[in-house]
Amino acid sequence: MVLAMDEQVTESAAVLTVNAGSSSLRLDLVQGGCVIDSARSERAVDPGSAGEKLSDFLGGHFDRDVRAVAHRVVHGGDVVPAPVVADDETVRALRGLTGLAPLHLPPALALIEAAREQLPAVPQVICPDTAFHAGLPEEAAVYPLPREWRERHGLRRYGFHGLSYAWAADRVAELLGRPVAELDLVLTHLGGGCSVCALSGGRSLDTSMGFTPLEGLPMSKRSGSVDPGMLLWLLRYGGLTAEELADGLERHSGLLGLSDGRSGDTRELVAAERDGDEAAGLALRVFAHRASREIAAAATSLGRIDALVFTGEIGWNQPEVREAVCRRLGLLGVLPPVLGNRSDDGPVSDGGVPVLVVQVREELQLARECLRALAEDDEPEMFPTAG
Repeated sequence: MVLAMDEQVTESAAVLTVNAGSSSLRLDLVQGGCVIDSARSERAVDPGSAGEKLSDFLGGHFDRDVRAVAHRVVHGGDVVPAPVVADDETVRALRGLTGLAPLHLPPALALIEAAREQLPAVPQVICPDTAFHAGLPEEAAVYPLPREWRERHGLRRYGFHGLSYAWAADRVAELLGRPVAELDLVLTHLGGGCSVCALSGGRSLDTSMGFTPLEGLPMSKRSGSVDPGMLLWLLRYGGLTAEELADGLERHSGLLGLSDGRSGDTRELVAAERDGDEAAGLALRVFAHRASREIAAAATSLGRIDALVFTGEIGWNQPEVREAVCRRLGLLGVLPPVLGNRSDDGPVSDGGVPVLVVQVREELQLARECLRALAEDDEPEMFPTAG
């Protein structure tokens, strides 16, 4: 669900937000609706060093009134369908889901344990990315698989990037001057991980990621959706083990694989394409093709499109990619953007369906959802409007 924008918090309270991605770590101290300090790493977190990284950041902030710690957890499965205060049972249940998000959950869980140890008197709130999509319509959530498999293993579409979509939807409502409940939006989060979401009336109606964060668009290093028959063939006849297949799909595919190992970073690929690198050009064309196809598919869940919204690092900061995607969406009334990068959120196209960019602010959404969860647990503090 999309959270309201009219919440309040005491100025003295600070929330530490912990966001471990598949290839990054971001720690932010949020106070009064503003980020007052940050630490970033563009490398995957080694679970063994999680405590040290957290301790280094906290060392400069022991004078702050840290009200709570908010942890982004990519996959909550059925065990954490909404933000919840961490306890031993919840953490233990999440450990059982690591196979569903092997790049994300191990470092996130290590950081939760480190924060619980270093800040034992401070509530730790787990905020799952999957919560935003918990109410997906049945026709969007159910896989066409035997009922026995679905019921025994909980096979369904969960969806991801929920924190990013919740923030972006509220920002777009502000920018358009209309309530979220009145908007039909197609949102796409393009970054190290990539997905698309159809949102109507504040509710996620469809999304491109599914049971795991591997489904859907090609990503920086992840393959996105590929023919399952091809994967079976690789296991049966191609000589690959299940471990080799998983490693290839998770770490060596996507933009990295398409560019023959050159890079999974669109900034480097755009520059390489300009220099005549054919593999870089192919990677960008495949990415734009697949992204536009998923956007068009998501649009079929809506009655109209009030705006197409780009967020995530690529969506916010890579105009060449936005233009290539939009150029393929004329049938939906989308015109290629006429503006490059912006210094603030807003439109980049002046005709047809509005095209907007919104900077990803998962740290502010984390703080908001964390404090809301505590408020629902009979705590008074809430989070302010992010203007």
